[in-house]
Amino acid sequence: MTETVMVFCAHSDDHILGPGATLAKFSEEGKKIVTVIFSFGEKSHSHLKPKVIRKKRVQEAKNADKIIGGSEVLFLGLRETKFLQDAEKLNLNSKLKQLIEKHSPSIIFTHTNDDKDIPSLDHPNVNKIVMSILDSINYKGRVYAFDVWNPFNFKNRFEPRQYFDVSKVFNKKLQALDCFESQQIALSHLLISVYVKAVMYGFYNGCRYAERFYILK
Repeated sequence: MTETVMVFCAHSDDHILGPGATLAKFSEEGKKIVTVIFSFGEKSHSHLKPKVIRKKRVQEAKNADKIIGGSEVLFLGLRETKFLQDAEKLNLNSKLKQLIEKHSPSIIFTHTNDDKDIPSLDHPNVNKIVMSILDSINYKGRVYAFDVWNPFNFKNRFEPRQYFDVSKVFNKKLQALDCFESQQIALSHLLISVYVKAVMYGFYNGCRYAERFYILK
């Protein structure tokens, strides 16, 4: 039976910015990768019609996911900055429980609880929603948390960590990030931290490039 890995993230590029190389590594090992994205990210381009940017962001995410060997990308369509309200209104807990039951993942990735994409706080709110659900179903798999906007996260420095050697697949992460043409300006300042973190964590892990995660379960 194929092992499944699920990612729950706020926006369409977060699964690449965070665990992108590790997902590529897992895919090469034969694991199925399923990504669940909470928002279409319409607010990223306020001058464009929402349906235009939705279509663009969905296609970019699928193109990037193909590069890292992902199997499926699902968009929940929640409003940015309104995740908690929409989750309650749309009975999201039930829908996410059904998805987890359907795919039965052995590993889940999501944001850390202080990955604060100010002012929206969408990232920590995804953590809050996902961890609440996993606790309610007594999830027995491994849960890893990643940072996007808090690259060196000193607050969580005492939590257990997991490093993955991604030296052979790090270039796939960079190629996948190139797919997000609509986000190039926003991503430009994050790309430096992506590279610096990979080198630094690789040093800690005795390899060229690595990704680090906090072990939540």
